[in-house]
Amino acid sequence: MSASTITLGQLVRDSAAQLESAGVAFGHGTATAYDEAAWLVLWQLGLPLDTSLDVQAEDSMDGREVSAQELATVRQLIAQRISTRKPAAYLTREAWLQGVPFYVDERAIVPRSFIAELLADGTIDEWLSEETRMVLDLCTGNGSLACLAAMAYPDVDITASDISPDALAVARINVDKHHLAERITLVQSDGMRMLHGTWDLVLCNPPYVNADSMGKLPAEYRAEPELALAGGADGMDFIRALFNDLPERMSADGVLVLEIGNEKPYFEAAFPSLPVFWLDTSSGDEQVLLVTRAALLSLRG
Repeated sequence: MSASTITLGQLVRDSAAQLESAGVAFGHGTATAYDEAAWLVLWQLGLPLDTSLDVQAEDSMDGREVSAQELATVRQLIAQRISTRKPAAYLTREAWLQGVPFYVDERAIVPRSFIAELLADGTIDEWLSEETRMVLDLCTGNGSLACLAAMAYPDVDITASDISPDALAVARINVDKHHLAERITLVQSDGMRMLHGTWDLVLCNPPYVNADSMGKLPAEYRAEPELALAGGADGMDFIRALFNDLPERMSADGVLVLEIGNEKPYFEAAFPSLPVFWLDTSSGDEQVLLVTRAALLSLRG
């Protein structure tokens, strides 16, 4: 190895240092500069994203030499990540949830919902029954939760809805990519307005970011469609309308699984008497809740 040669492991570490020094923000599939650098480097070089860079592992590729051409393309990608402040998923046109790859571009929010974990680990299953047939993924974005729900529950029919025709065009790519067109129907709707089914399970990762937080978001989040993020002054505008409209569209034992991110204080202030079940995720038990139809009806007094 010549003095000027760089290895794969060193390239990842150098790229991570660049990202960290530039102050880019994470949270769109990775949480650290190193993880994001590894993703971008491996993707750019066409290597599996689970390639081992652990120097202690027998299959480690940490010492693999990087050619001059490979080095140039990686440096270009890292520079693009820094200069544009776009999430890495928009640069790679790919995002992963629960080990499943999904296409994404700037027309849809980068998928990162914790509801994906709950579909994969069976947390929601105890609330369902053999009668569960109709599932709605509201605010579907790129359609990833609808696809994961179809994979988790092979006997259900799924409607995936979004107000944005652009997002639905991206969702169509993913539905077709995973060969689920016969089980997932895409519908453009402003909330529940065009949705007339009777739903047994509703999944919803809505716009919930409050106005103050919207004004402080890093550039990476501002690169996403604002429509998918902004929830009004307290972040609860969409949710208020949903709680009002949804009960009549649910079966007697229907449940809603709702993600609210870091907005629990605003949620509890808006709905102080609503009984809900907080579901445990890798980010704790304050990000996603489950509420029954009966509980939603109780809001009406």
